[in-house]
Amino acid sequence: MRVNPGKILKWLYPDVVWEIDDPEGIYLTFDDGPSKVTPAVLQVLKQYEVKATFFVCGNERYMEEYQRIVKEGHTLGMHSYSHKFREIYQSTEAFAEDMNKLRAYLYEVTGVESNIVRFPGGSSNTICKTDVMQDLIAYLSQEKMIYFDWNISCGDAASSYISAERIAQNVLDNVSKYGSAVVLLHDASNKDTTVEALPIIIEKILESEDTVLLPITEDTTPIQHVQAN
Repeated sequence: MRVNPGKILKWLYPDVVWEIDDPEGIYLTFDDGPSKVTPAVLQVLKQYEVKATFFVCGNERYMEEYQRIVKEGHTLGMHSYSHKFREIYQSTEAFAEDMNKLRAYLYEVTGVESNIVRFPGGSSNTICKTDVMQDLIAYLSQEKMIYFDWNISCGDAASSYISAERIAQNVLDNVSKYGSAVVLLHDASNKDTTVEALPIIIEKILESEDTVLLPITEDTTPIQHVQAN
């Protein structure tokens, strides 16, 4: 069933009268943080009154950033504690140990028990073997956790320099292709041009009267590259 972003919007902002019954939902998601650029990302989102989703890793230097993500109404998702692909994808046990460590840490710091997950590299990553990924998907289902991939990548995962203009274009050229668009961005420490691209992306999207920017929730229909067997 397709999620109705309009209903979520009305739930988030009950005092606002919305004339849009079923606007298209665009979900900005940030992987690999928090880092030194996360406050700048949060400031842009606050400036435009936009809510997003952060798939975070474990980093005890950024306790205030975890807390600010929650305090400002964004969704706190899990992306693994260590982000070490070859370790966490060895087995279900290794993955579960890492994820439970992150889940416990986030609860300790923020009071939020997150159940929204993004696999490092996505469920279609080339490190995790197919049979192991199926076991991990089954594990998440057993633990009542939901995993989300994406259908639009801004391209900022590349190791080489990518300009803010190119990042924005990669997003804006594709959002109209989907009724529900989940955009992959990153807020790791070297993603300054992603921060620069964010106002460009948000302003253009907000110009559309039938589109809204929303955080992922448990009711959001997930984009998943790999389905359970």
